[in-house]
Amino acid sequence: MIATSTNQASPSLLRYAYAVGGAVLATALMWVAAHGLGVELLVDARNGQPAQVVGLPQVVGSTLVVSLLASATRKWLNRFADRAATIWTRLAITVLLVSLAPMAYVQASGSTKATLALMHIAVAAVLVPLLASGSGDRPGTRQHADKQ
Repeated sequence: MIATSTNQASPSLLRYAYAVGGAVLATALMWVAAHGLGVELLVDARNGQPAQVVGLPQVVGSTLVVSLLASATRKWLNRFADRAATIWTRLAITVLLVSLAPMAYVQASGSTKATLALMHIAVAAVLVPLLASGSGDRPGTRQHADKQ
């Protein structure tokens, strides 16, 4: 009975899998759509290196890594923070805003910048609702009472 209430109170493993898979799928579909519309995701970081094409493997790989880090952070916060959902949500929004900052100084077409910005927002749009909900640390829940 206790395991059931704890599982209901915290995000399940399935929820984490949906969050990671959904974020990867969202960015992959956006890359495919952009590619289909003729948007070449060519970015010059102005660091002396040649401009780079942002390919599908890079998009999928970076989204997977970021999503797994987000999930691990959320699980860690569940264990050690009293308001894990609130802390995680604020952290996720901060990371999103920071991830958009380089768009201001890289050299790329408007369509490339818009596509990349939308990819970043899509990741947040999938991860934040799925990982922020279902916290087991609200006062009055069994998990919160067990911590005291």
